[in-house]
This record gives sequence, structure tokens and C-alpha cells, in this order.
Amino acid sequence: METTLSAPILATNEEGYLKNYKEWTEEWALATAAAHNIELTPKHWEVLHWLRAKQAEGVALSLRKAGNSGIVDIKQLYALFPGGPLKISSKIAGIPKPASCI
Repeated sequence: METTLSAPILATNEEGYLKNYKEWTEEWALATAAAHNIELTPKHWEVLHWLRAKQAEGVALSLRKAGNSGIVDIKQLYALFPGGPLKISSKIAGIPKPASCI
């Protein structure tokens, strides 16, 4: 029997970002990552929790800040979240799309 991972139904905007980042759950993150063909590893979780902490602190996020997080460098961030590392990681982390993302 095959099981399908499905995210809890949470309100998102037209781009798929959570409207209320406080509603985020790890189950939602797993399902959102799977929709982007990403299997979350411990390193992914470190990045996601760092992003959420910075959002809570009111820090304006950028690719450079994420690359200087001490968790990963920019090259590693691209490897973890291909196709738009900050945009995709922010979506999976349940935080608003950073202003630095187009």
C-alpha cells in the first residue's frame, strides 16, 4: 500500500507561501518540500529553522545572509534547494517570500 504525503490545509497566497507563518508545521514543510522534489535532510531542517528564527527576529533575508548563516554557504544552499534556493527554502519554512526574491 502506497502512502501519499499531504500537507495540512493551510491558507497560502497565489504563490504558495503561507499567509500566516505561525501556522507552519513540520508536516506542512515535508509536503511542500516533496512538491518541489526535495527530501528534507537534517541540513535542510537547520536551514529552515534558521530562516524561521530570522523571520521572527524581523531580519530582512537575502541569499547572502543565508549563505553567511554559518549553516551552509551559498553553493550548498543551491544544492539543498535547487531552482531558487531562498525562494524555495522560504516557502518550505513557511515564511513570506523575501523582498530580495523576484
